[in-house]
Amino acid sequence: MLTRPSFLLRIEEATLFILTVALYRHLHASWVLFAVLFLAPDLFMLGYLAGPHVGAACYNFGHWLALPLALLAFGVLAAHPFAISVALIWLAHIFFDRILGYGFKYPAAFKDTHLQRI
Repeated sequence: MLTRPSFLLRIEEATLFILTVALYRHLHASWVLFAVLFLAPDLFMLGYLAGPHVGAACYNFGHWLALPLALLAFGVLAAHPFAISVALIWLAHIFFDRILGYGFKYPAAFKDTHLQRI
C-alpha cells in the first residue's frame, strides 16, 4: 500500500472529503445548497468549447485549491457563514473529483490529468 502513490493519493483525498463534509455538517448549513452547488465547479469545463488549451486552463482554475481556500479564509475572517459554506462545497467537489482520479488537465486531451489517464 505505501508503495502505491495513486492509492495513497485517493486515501488522502477521501480523508479530506470526509473532513470537509463533516465541517459542513457542523455548520448546520443547507444540504439543498450543497446538492445544488456540488457540481458547479464543473461549469469550468465550458472552456473546452474554446479548445483544449483554454479548456484545460479554465478547468484547472476552477479546481485549484487556492481559490476555495481563499474564500474559506475570507469567510472565517469576515464571519460570513455563506462564504464558508460555498468554500466547503467547492473543496468537497475538488476532493471528490480527485478520489475518482480527475486531476488537473493537460492541454493535450481532457483525459490526460496529473493523477492518471482517464
